[in-house]
Amino acid sequence: MELTHVIKGPLITEKLDRLREKQRQYSFVVDRAASKHDVARAVSTLFKVTVEDVRTTTIRGKIKRIGRSMGKRPNFKKAFVTLKEGDKIELFEGGAV
Repeated sequence: MELTHVIKGPLITEKLDRLREKQRQYSFVVDRAASKHDVARAVSTLFKVTVEDVRTTTIRGKIKRIGRSMGKRPNFKKAFVTLKEGDKIELFEGGAV
């Protein structure tokens, strides 16, 4: 899998901000076919950091209803990446967004 297609974007919430500050964990929305090895290689290559651990989870899309019609949001995959002590990603630190 091509490295630029693995990571789709960052996840930024208040809870994930606390994880980033205390445990050096960054979160991304990744391609559903990407493995943990693909995610680790993509993060370390694109952001020039050392990856210690990767955890992934697939989130099911919610079923939504508008009037009589029913629809479903798409499924997506999250990856939680733990970095080596001292490394950080500027994308989350208020750098270029």
